[in-house]
Amino acid sequence: MAALNRSTFRRLQNLPQIPSVWEGDRRPLSNADSHMMLEDDDDPEAGGECILWVDGSEGVVRAMDMVGPDAGPEAIVRALLRAMEHPQSPAPAVRPQKIVVKNREIQFYLRGVLQDLGISIDYVPELPLIDEIFRGMEEVAINRPPELPPQYAEVLIEKAAHIWHDAPWRTLSEHQIISIEINQWDVASLYVSVLGQGRMDYGVLLYRSLESLKRFRERVVNDESFEDLEQAFLGQDCLFLTFESAADIDEDDEEEIDLADLPPSEIEPNFGNLHPLEGLRSILYEEEALTMLVALEAFHRFFRNSRRKLGAETFPNLNSRYRIPVPQSDGEIQQVSVKVSTMPEVSDELLQMLGDDDDDDDDDDDDEEFEMPLLRDDLVPQNSFLSLGAVPWETVEFLRTTVQFHQAAEIDINTAGDGLPVVMIQTSHPKAKTMIQDLKEAGGVKAIGFNPGENPFEDEQYDLGILQTKNGDLYLFGEFNENDPVHQEARQKWERRCKFTNGWCGLVIAKGLMGASRGQPQFKDMVALFEVRWVSAKELGIGPLQLMPMF
Repeated sequence: MAALNRSTFRRLQNLPQIPSVWEGDRRPLSNADSHMMLEDDDDPEAGGECILWVDGSEGVVRAMDMVGPDAGPEAIVRALLRAMEHPQSPAPAVRPQKIVVKNREIQFYLRGVLQDLGISIDYVPELPLIDEIFRGMEEVAINRPPELPPQYAEVLIEKAAHIWHDAPWRTLSEHQIISIEINQWDVASLYVSVLGQGRMDYGVLLYRSLESLKRFRERVVNDESFEDLEQAFLGQDCLFLTFESAADIDEDDEEEIDLADLPPSEIEPNFGNLHPLEGLRSILYEEEALTMLVALEAFHRFFRNSRRKLGAETFPNLNSRYRIPVPQSDGEIQQVSVKVSTMPEVSDELLQMLGDDDDDDDDDDDDEEFEMPLLRDDLVPQNSFLSLGAVPWETVEFLRTTVQFHQAAEIDINTAGDGLPVVMIQTSHPKAKTMIQDLKEAGGVKAIGFNPGENPFEDEQYDLGILQTKNGDLYLFGEFNENDPVHQEARQKWERRCKFTNGWCGLVIAKGLMGASRGQPQFKDMVALFEVRWVSAKELGIGPLQLMPMF
């Protein structure tokens, strides 16, 4: 049996002792009880039992702990020490004169740990105050409504699975709004905004008014502080469907995992409601569930029938009508007529709102061009793993048919030498996908080269790795110390290999930065191959670059 430290013992002895009787107990809880008592950041799986310490004389809870069923008897002592020194109720730090428990093992354990503290520890068959507290918790748990009305839960989850399968975020941006005219359950229309093109959160928001949608977008654009954004989020008036992993994901792996890469069986839908006066509520009541059911089915049909048109460069003007069957409590089926329409004008307005935020009120193109940096450094994610090397020709052939994105060379590359010289950039999967998307939007990669650079303040010379996109932008992908013998050898091998290929090289983007393949990505980690020209510093034509101070 563990004993108290002498310093802890002396500290407890110095607490004033009052003539009160405390009740203590440890009891298992149902899952409903556990979820009700946990804070948002706690793990519900860990909450199997509840420890309570109550001052029977004052009728207040001094300490409450949720522990796993395998936690030892030390847990009840930890809760008791906190009840004495740091009670959760507004009460002074004190020592009780007497403790009563209804478990013989707990009684004997506490007697051994707390001896010489002047606290009497007795056994009683009943603990009336604690019994009353647990009865109250059970009643609250029983009366708490389910997250979805039971009669609609199965069909709503089925509709959510259709949306996940449709993956509308691959086609629609958040500003491309679709209206669903319902005219039922006090809802005239819902306005759908799709989440997911940022590859962070996937789902659909169904706003009850255009005013709420526009107000939220405007506040997101204009407000920068976390508090402002939190208030903007809670100020929305919408129903929502979002998706998350059904399995627990460690915080260290969160950035590495993209939900879109998981099988559908590992995806879990979440339904809820946001309102300025209610805040966030993860429960749908009957009318909200019916509204969500109709809206999701209508959106699914519309997207399925119009996917190709919705993917056009210009957001089209489309509308369709559907009759959506809705199950009734008496077993009958009600047909609800809805109209689904795209809203190009609203979408342009929201896009313009974002564009206005990016503008710096420059008067002409010359000013904008002058303010743009010659060499950008916002393409390659920070902390990426970078290497120069070669990929064997057999591997190149394999990658051409297996990577998620392949930019082929304009001509057949001469397969001389030991392989294709490549720049390998390894980052997390979400950031790799973002990088690929940025390069696609820039028209692809045109060339890779190296250019001299210097830091005059430190008297250091650098070899700057530069990537040129087809729209003319130049991006820094790496800074190499010119005097580094390892880089010099790699650079010389690179240039020899480029001569064998008649000036062709490659850019490989790989995932798995935080995994076991960090620094040595396997075939399965390589997600993009760009076959591009190698150019000399002279062909780049930008001259030596110098680090300038920032004022």
